[in-house]
Amino acid sequence: MNSPGRNISQDAPRPVIRQLDEGAINRIAAGEVVERPASAVKELVENAIDAGARRIGIDVADGGKTLIRVSDDGCGMTGDDLPLALARHATSKIDGSDLLDIHTFGFRGEALPSLGAVGRLRITSRVAGGEGVTMSVSGGQPGPVKPAALSGGTVVELRDLFYATPARLKFMRTDRAEAQAISDVVKRLAMAEPYIGFTLRDVSGGGEGRVTFRADPENGDMFDALHGRLATVLGRDFAENALAIDTEREGLTLTGYAALPTYSRGSAVAQFLFVNGRPVRDKLLVGALRAAYFDFLSRDRHPAACLFLECDPHLVDVNVHPAKSEVRFREPGIARGLIVSGLRHALAGAGHRASTTVATATLGAMRPEPAEPRVYQMDRTGGSHVAPHRPAPEIMRQSYDWQAPERSEPQGFAEMSAPSARMEPVGAQPETEALPLGAARAQVHENYIIAQTDRGIVIVDQHAAHERLVYEKLKRQMAEHGVTSQALLIPEVVELSAGDAQMLLDLAEDLARLGLVIEPFGGGAVAVRETPAILGRVDARAMISDILDELADLGDSHTVQARIEAVLSCVACHGSIRSGRRMQAEEMNALLREMEATPHSGQCNHGRPTYVELRLSDIERLFGRT
Repeated sequence: MNSPGRNISQDAPRPVIRQLDEGAINRIAAGEVVERPASAVKELVENAIDAGARRIGIDVADGGKTLIRVSDDGCGMTGDDLPLALARHATSKIDGSDLLDIHTFGFRGEALPSLGAVGRLRITSRVAGGEGVTMSVSGGQPGPVKPAALSGGTVVELRDLFYATPARLKFMRTDRAEAQAISDVVKRLAMAEPYIGFTLRDVSGGGEGRVTFRADPENGDMFDALHGRLATVLGRDFAENALAIDTEREGLTLTGYAALPTYSRGSAVAQFLFVNGRPVRDKLLVGALRAAYFDFLSRDRHPAACLFLECDPHLVDVNVHPAKSEVRFREPGIARGLIVSGLRHALAGAGHRASTTVATATLGAMRPEPAEPRVYQMDRTGGSHVAPHRPAPEIMRQSYDWQAPERSEPQGFAEMSAPSARMEPVGAQPETEALPLGAARAQVHENYIIAQTDRGIVIVDQHAAHERLVYEKLKRQMAEHGVTSQALLIPEVVELSAGDAQMLLDLAEDLARLGLVIEPFGGGAVAVRETPAILGRVDARAMISDILDELADLGDSHTVQARIEAVLSCVACHGSIRSGRRMQAEEMNALLREMEATPHSGQCNHGRPTYVELRLSDIERLFGRT
């Protein structure tokens, strides 16, 4: 019986092995390196960075399909360099003796010949003190080197991308989508190189075009320059709510910025990871980032971060993917542990701090748009400020109606419903008001504490805040005394594939610290002998399946720890101050002081803020006093 697939007849002629011509080889290589216009922009901009450029200009037309032009002020090339630059496997980046000792973006020598194989490529360049030269290649056919006028640096112009492989054009997305992909690539490289200026223009239709992204070179030390560049690329909100990361372990250094948990996103669009300055999308690093935040965010929220991992080039292999977007570490556990511990240390150091965007959202919610423009006192008739486009009687009527109290039947004080706010005596407490969360002044709706600080007010959700405090206390107790496990009367045997079983047994020591004890049971089976006592009755088979799914997805698993901490979170919820409970001034102030002393108290167990801070200047703007 023939297996599914092609039927190969015994009488068919024997396939002949033949050498592909140079053009076919280049087109195949281009298919691996140049996936879309954004891939071409990435390769060309990386070449400009490797050339020592301080300013790089990128012009694109029709989403990069008809034109990509990259100009730089780098070292340039001579007439002898150009033919080599367009030859496959010719590069100035490495000498070939050590493929791990890589300090540049490019090193394979494939980008330019690949682009020349599928488009119309022209390079114009000039070295300092030399003459300008240019060379073209179209569909893999190179032209001669000619003199050209250029002040310095290099200009690479790529027209009609994929004209030599028209089938690839059918897989291109819309011009707008391709232009967005190019913008994303440029922004990632701009984050990696804050001391270099980048300008991206859309020149569709000819002319000067319009600037779609611009980042001027930054100054100062590395952290100042990166902070300024991130404010340009990701926005001021990210820069204001990001924590500086600077830690080191066993030859690896982690730097960058990570946002507070309350500045989370609905997807992973704000996660940028770099290894030795190279933008990467690595499953190990993404999993480590998620692990660092998983105790502070619900599963539908994602952290925002821009992290740079630096190490000796021999400790990481960047030559595992044609687009160089994936890497492989010699000691992946060290890299992962550095990210998790570095971020958690920074988050703990943030203490009770919450993101400023919480206050911004609050102010936005407090500014409903009026149905009609408000009429102020100075707009009344009889003054010199009456609006010229509206009759005075109408202005008078609207002004009085707006300022008049609502009509209602008169009520005695005793007949009015009981207020849901309790005011505390305002004493002279300058030393308390100077503290970050200030002095409690009132409790409203038996759930929200109003505190006065020396620069504004703070509104605290008493239940969410106390829930976090209790949760952190329970976690500290668990860390000090360990996780108690309960032995199963009859160990549960779970049948797995040999690969899954080995992957699980490699984590046996880590799982045992969390109260889950497993051991090999022959073949691909594992025996679950103990489970965490705090979880009660456990479906061991389902838990093992969840752990394996997480390992396959992220390269690591937090299923057991997440379940334990979910139970602790539930216990903390039931053991915290309930909504609706009236608190005395001493209790409210004690809660504020404990929040100031407890790490992560700025957000509840699901990443929502526990308090909102409104500056006095913000409040004054609400009432039009500024």
